[in-house]
Order: sequence, then structure tokens, then C-alpha cells
Amino acid sequence: MSKAIFYHAGCPICVEAEQMVLDYLDKSRITTEVVHLGSDRNRIDEAEKAGIKSVPALVIGENVYHINFGASLADVKG
Repeated sequence: MSKAIFYHAGCPICVEAEQMVLDYLDKSRITTEVVHLGSDRNRIDEAEKAGIKSVPALVIGENVYHINFGASLADVKG
């Protein structure tokens, strides 16, 4: 089974994207994890290493999908 990690910062754009994207993923084929970088700041380095440039973003395997521009990762690190 594949794993998807959805990174966001809690902004309205991120929350809306989380609801929409995660509803469309086939839960029988993929496990999902949601990481709120605003409250789980120790995972910012992990997101950066995965290739995240802005949030919200979805990582599936080694592929990064930037969904919309809510905030740059530099702003989240701020």
C-alpha cells in the first residue's frame, strides 16, 4: 500500500485543499497522514527534504504535488 502525506499550515486554503484532496484518494490503495506544520514544527525539515516549497502540498512516494499557494515554506518557518 502506498503512503501519502498532506502537509499544510492550517490556513483556510490548506484546510479546504485537505478536505477535497483526501476525500478523493482511494483509501483501499493508499494510507494518508496529515501534517500541520504550524503545530508540528519539528517536521518542517522533513517537508523541506521531501521537496515542499509551499503548502498545501501532497507527497506520494517521491512525488510532490503543490496544490495551491497558501504559504511558502519560508513563511511557515518564519
